[in-house]
Amino acid sequence: MAPAAEAERQAATTAACERDAAKLEFIEEMTTGFDRVQEQVLAAILERNNGAEYLRRHGMEARTDRESFKARVPVVTYEDLRPEIERIANGDRSNILSSHPITEFLTSSGTSAGERKLMPTIEDELSRRQLLYSLLMPVMNLYVPGLDKGKGLYFLFIKSETKTPGGLPARPVLTSYYKSDCFKHRPFDPYNVYTSPTAAILCTDSFQSMYAQMLCGLLARTEVLRVGAVFASGLLRAIRFLQMHWKELARDIRTGTLSGKVVEPCIRDAVAEVLTGPDAELADFVAAECGEDKWEGIITRMWPNTKYLDVIVTGAMAQYIPTLKFYSGGLPMACTMYASSECYFGLNLRPMCDPSEVSYTIMPNMGYFELMPHDPNAAPLPRDAPPPRLVDLADAEVGREYELVITTYAGLCRYRVGDILQVTGFHNAAPQFRFVRRKNVLLSIDSDKTDEAELQAAVERASALLAPYDASIVEYTSQADAATIPGHYVVYWELMVREGGAWPEAAVFERCCLEMEEALNAVYRQGRNGEAIGPLEVRVVRAGTFEEVMDYAISRGASINQYKAPRCVSFGPIIELLNSRVLSKHFSPACPKYSPHKK
Repeated sequence: MAPAAEAERQAATTAACERDAAKLEFIEEMTTGFDRVQEQVLAAILERNNGAEYLRRHGMEARTDRESFKARVPVVTYEDLRPEIERIANGDRSNILSSHPITEFLTSSGTSAGERKLMPTIEDELSRRQLLYSLLMPVMNLYVPGLDKGKGLYFLFIKSETKTPGGLPARPVLTSYYKSDCFKHRPFDPYNVYTSPTAAILCTDSFQSMYAQMLCGLLARTEVLRVGAVFASGLLRAIRFLQMHWKELARDIRTGTLSGKVVEPCIRDAVAEVLTGPDAELADFVAAECGEDKWEGIITRMWPNTKYLDVIVTGAMAQYIPTLKFYSGGLPMACTMYASSECYFGLNLRPMCDPSEVSYTIMPNMGYFELMPHDPNAAPLPRDAPPPRLVDLADAEVGREYELVITTYAGLCRYRVGDILQVTGFHNAAPQFRFVRRKNVLLSIDSDKTDEAELQAAVERASALLAPYDASIVEYTSQADAATIPGHYVVYWELMVREGGAWPEAAVFERCCLEMEEALNAVYRQGRNGEAIGPLEVRVVRAGTFEEVMDYAISRGASINQYKAPRCVSFGPIIELLNSRVLSKHFSPACPKYSPHKK
């Protein structure tokens, strides 16, 4: 490195270290005065949205105190707010939820009536998200020194976006962030240098984007100190891409020319800055490592200086941990932050802990948060029953489970996010939570979330194709199979064929698979078309299998009077039992219909 460039880098590193100290001090201030900050945040939200129709309707005009807010404003779900959200989406610019203009909708991966939820957001929400991002590396630097001496290989992607009838953008939160000036024109930070060109990240063509990011990652293989993606499933897709395309990548490195399959001029220009000429030695290395078809430890073999994987492996993503350990040679996995489309919440102050011990510390400046007590063993409440009394985060009890309820600057008030959290402790006065699961979610592979009612409807829709054969589904269950890349849904069917009927042909079962996929929500169908989710599989099991499953459950203490077949299984012995009784396996023969321009 030239002396002037080295001096510039050293100056940037010094400035970054000073920023680190300020950011760490900010975390301590926020978490020490947690409840005081929460009360100030609520007052600020209520004051700035004082003219909003929603708060006036609930008697909060000119009120900013916590007691009035709790007494007057109801706890709500998305369905409760759907009329207001649809008015905004259809072009009503009056102050409905917020006194500040709604600038876009963030599309939640949670679904409502089979489609993405639309989360309203305002312009200055981006600065709060950016603030939380700015806290991540100062914390990480406490645990992993020297991250300013190399680069991060992150596989980052945007997804397609639409416009609402009223003309507002509707897109995933990360797509919104990557397309913002905050990301595209971010200042140089030695702790946040990526191998992936911004042009590749911003390309909606998944093949061109992945190809360019993988190629640039290989070219900088000795400089890479951390490898990551947003979700564990995304990183595994990148490894699968390397398995499928290493020959083309090695050829490009050997010749110093970019594949003709990458046609976007801006990507070609960006890659040309790093693919500056032939490198036969690196091409031979890639061919030797990938050509033997031995993929255990491939991440540390290809990027030997990698210190950790930066991926989310909590909640549904935990199913990918064994596979990530296989490909990485057992590298640590850092889960750095907790966020959603509705709001960003907090960060992991011990990012290098074991994935099973991840707890997130809520930052009180991001929004106003409350907790709804959740008893996993309690019977469901009647639909018209009032929700349990909410508690402030400062009053959370260690060991208890809660559903998170949020109030945001963008106008969501006492909104049930649907995340179930367990309190693990406190940092200063700030509660720390383990993410348990999404409420009511049965199956998830990537950003998809399928609940029991949706799976039931899909099975019923597919079962209609069996009627001409006088066949019907006696019982069924499912699992999210993370052993394949990409992962896919597996649905186990036990059939009954009435006397005189005929056993359906394989092609019928394949059509049933596709029929189920057509019945699933838009997030799932987009994942299938974007190759983030593999084809749905039906495994037909022999008669009596579900009785054996019941017998096994009862032998382990389940009540025979209360037992019902689980609609999703993850317990190894049950999956082994089901798989040992499989008569035939069938996969969806095509991708289900999906159009990004339809809700």
